[in-house]
Amino acid sequence: MLPLLLSEQIRQADAFTIANEPIASIDLMERASKAFVGWFINHFPDKNVGISFYCGTGNNGGDGLAIARLLKDHQYKRLSVKIAYFSERQTDDFKANLQRLKQTGVTIININKSAELPPDDGIILIDALLGTGLNKPLSGDYERLVNYINNLDRTIVAVDVPTGFFSEREILPNAAAIKADLVITFQQPKISFLLPESAPYINCWEAVNIGINESFVQWLNSAYQFIEEKDIRKILKPRRPFSNKGTYGHALIIAGQEKTMGAALLSASAAAHAGAGLTTACVPASGLTALNSYLPEIMVIVRNENELPEIEWEKFNAAAIGPGLGKHDDAAKLLAALIKNYKKPLVIDADALNLLAQDKELLKKLPAGSILTPHMKEFDRLFGPHTSWWKRLETGLEEARQLNIYIVLKNDYTITITPGGKCYFNPTGNAAMASGGMGDVLTGVITAMLAQKYTPLEACLAGIYIHGKAGDELALPSRLNVVLPGKIISQLPVTMAKLMA
Repeated sequence: MLPLLLSEQIRQADAFTIANEPIASIDLMERASKAFVGWFINHFPDKNVGISFYCGTGNNGGDGLAIARLLKDHQYKRLSVKIAYFSERQTDDFKANLQRLKQTGVTIININKSAELPPDDGIILIDALLGTGLNKPLSGDYERLVNYINNLDRTIVAVDVPTGFFSEREILPNAAAIKADLVITFQQPKISFLLPESAPYINCWEAVNIGINESFVQWLNSAYQFIEEKDIRKILKPRRPFSNKGTYGHALIIAGQEKTMGAALLSASAAAHAGAGLTTACVPASGLTALNSYLPEIMVIVRNENELPEIEWEKFNAAAIGPGLGKHDDAAKLLAALIKNYKKPLVIDADALNLLAQDKELLKKLPAGSILTPHMKEFDRLFGPHTSWWKRLETGLEEARQLNIYIVLKNDYTITITPGGKCYFNPTGNAAMASGGMGDVLTGVITAMLAQKYTPLEACLAGIYIHGKAGDELALPSRLNVVLPGKIISQLPVTMAKLMA
């Protein structure tokens, strides 16, 4: 796992590295700037392009000054540096890098408080005004300068974090912040980069290693973690000789109604393709023909209107409920019966989440280790309205702890929130997967993992990663605009085999 650090933890890690490597702070800044430049010159190789730097007087500004000097050393010819003197504070490393830059002949322009902003003919703008230490919204001269830079409509590359954008904490709508085409950030992405509020401010980001002490970073035991492929390879268990269908568990999918059988079919099919030895779908009698036609490998428990089906609960290793189920009385009674009679962790999705939102007492009765898989609106129905994704993380951590459950909060970097106080961000998946039915597939995959005796945490982390990875393998090489859920299902065994190889 790659730990994602809060701003204070980043400062602690920097200080530990400086003290124990040992390395002077100015030399650590130089190393970070070299890492930035190494990535930059490979992607912006034109040395005649106009590049304008906007630097503050803190360490983020010091980074910008060092980067300008290093680009000059790499023979970039049209460089100009503008320094915003909006604060009396100047760090020592900023001062040292300013003296070094003055010796190169690069044009330096000072911008003073309330002064007219200078014209800019740069094609690429480097934002190094304010870094991770920002703790309040921009106002005054900083806000004015940021709005000016954004309105220039140029390619903007931010150093470590866009000015005005919080690394963590709530980001208010229409916050004044640099809208960066690219952020080259140091060591690891900032937590807010992985939340949907980042979309207006960060088109893409790239993390570059600057040699921060990794043992200390792990010791910090951050609540926020970024999943890596090696983590999933450690979790997955390949199939062994002399195993059989019983080895890989029996999954129950309670889903579908007459007009929404597609959700049930996708979820059950995903469970079978993700490795459940047996998969049974509990569906209405009207859906039996569709199920048998779509995938004869799926067994069935038929639901009849106005009566609960007879289910031998103890025969199933994992159970999921919700996709296409509806919110009528029969569905509510079936959900209550499942929670009453099934004592292993459940997977709760879609309509079942909305039913739980209407019956908070039932929510409190979920078996320990159960997994809820809400999107944003379902999360807010369950736990109340929220003004930001950061607030959802805070609520999710508290609810997961109190209810002893896992919450899979779906977005571009789907987050697994654990009862132990961790948030795991998933890196796989892409916009081509934004299609109806994709969540039903994820429900089936996670349920299959539980059936195969993975722990709830392992089922969440591996299930989400595999689901997104299958979409990446289909969409990215051919630059597909859309990948349908059925295609993801067929890809699941292939993706899993590659990860287990």
